[in-house]
Amino acid sequence: MKAEIHPDYHTIKVVMTDGTEFKTRSTWGKDGDTMQLDIDPNTHPAWTGGTQQLLDRGGRLSRFNNKFAGLGLKK
Repeated sequence: MKAEIHPDYHTIKVVMTDGTEFKTRSTWGKDGDTMQLDIDPNTHPAWTGGTQQLLDRGGRLSRFNNKFAGLGLKK
């Protein structure tokens, strides 16, 4: 392997949204840095099976609902 072409691989601390933490090796940050997660498997609906909420930004969702209201689909 060529020398000096790979990123620095070091130990960091990862803090989950519920406050639990663990150490892992990563190329992110510097040795000993802490990565604070905003979304993790404990809280994200993709992993927890939670329900998804749609946000109406700019009226797109309401326009869609109005356009396809007569197709028999329920909200």
